[in-house]
Amino acid sequence: MLGIQEAATELGVTMRTLRFYEDKGLIAPQRVGTMRIYSKREMGRMQLILRGKRLGFSIREIKEFLDLYDVDPEHHEQVRALLARVTDRIDELRQQKTAIEQTLEELLSIENQSLAWLRKTPMTSPGDQTND
Repeated sequence: MLGIQEAATELGVTMRTLRFYEDKGLIAPQRVGTMRIYSKREMGRMQLILRGKRLGFSIREIKEFLDLYDVDPEHHEQVRALLARVTDRIDELRQQKTAIEQTLEELLSIENQSLAWLRKTPMTSPGDQTND
């Protein structure tokens, strides 16, 4: 059982982050008066939330995974849903990678053309020009 500051430190997040996920209904720390107490369960849920965010899943998607975990003790539905979302995310990232590689190739080509042009063109400053 950890207080909010200790939980935040252990997870490497801010206390504001923990309150945000509580407001979104992803975690539900126990209350002792006005103090939030984080159990192993809440810490585990936060680790899953942070991993999901790192992998690019939305808060809504993460909430769906966590909700499935609670209603499916065998975790079959959760794993099926996770697999579908992971497959979609892999496809998205592969498309982004292809787009980034194409953009990078185009930018490198422009860079090379610009450098070649500059090497061929004599450098003059505006003060070097004469009026005839």
